[in-house]
Amino acid sequence: METLDWTLIRSVLAVAESGSLSAAARRLGLSQPTLGRHIAEAEAATGLTLFARQPRGLAPTEAALALLPHARAMSEAAARLDLAAAGRDAALTGTVRLTASRVVSHHILPGVLAGLRAAEPGIEIELVPSDTAENLLYREADIALRMFRPVQEGTFARHLADLPTALYGARAFLDSHGRPETLEALLAMDFIGFDRDDLILRLMAGLGAPRRREDFPLRCDDQLVYWNLVRAGLGLGGILRAVGDADPGVERVAPFLALPPLPLWLTAPEPLRQTPRVRRVWDHLAAELPRALALPDQPAA
Repeated sequence: METLDWTLIRSVLAVAESGSLSAAARRLGLSQPTLGRHIAEAEAATGLTLFARQPRGLAPTEAALALLPHARAMSEAAARLDLAAAGRDAALTGTVRLTASRVVSHHILPGVLAGLRAAEPGIEIELVPSDTAENLLYREADIALRMFRPVQEGTFARHLADLPTALYGARAFLDSHGRPETLEALLAMDFIGFDRDDLILRLMAGLGAPRRREDFPLRCDDQLVYWNLVRAGLGLGGILRAVGDADPGVERVAPFLALPPLPLWLTAPEPLRQTPRVRRVWDHLAAELPRALALPDQPAA
């Protein structure tokens, strides 16, 4: 058996974890033909059939599955090496990759990043709006804003705030359907539901009013689209008060109902946190986000 180049091992791992050449190509930033050649070269080098074609993509064979733990160990070692090297970069200029939820990226971060760009024109920001948790140790992001407490090993996290949330409805919707003054009246109204996410179902159950997915005739997991459905008058929905209270087209409803706040955490890989440009972006976000998210009755932290 020939010695496998790391590039081939990385491609085999990406295809095995992604399930198809197209998804793995997007993940690695390669073309499908290039990735296909990598798989063929890996199979030729090992003398093994590593993938079986299926209607929906490629499935790793038993031979490939036996190799994957070793490939993942190599991938983690390479990622840590990359982080260690990046952490030695002393330049204040360069790129910082930042990820945050789609709602925060759309409604909150533009103003915050405008101040950063004015203060530090030599720092380039790559903003990744995403409601999935990027793997910071694989440099999928240098800094992440998370709505949950990060637990990934090798990262540093700081709790910035607990963000209040509330229920809202479009003014026209409330003019037509009324403004509920009791829990019973509230639960009789239409709500926008989530599709695969069960958060709303768990919240309703906690209120003593269990609901089924089918009880929400309109469902969407995309947070930006969800909020626009509320704004269009298709039902009630919850969002950060910093977003809802700033929208003149909607009203906060059911003040008697206390929705749980969302924690906001700032996190970064430990080796990168003291890199000058990453530290500068970190400090700016830590200082400016609480101000940007402050409500009239909630002073900035």
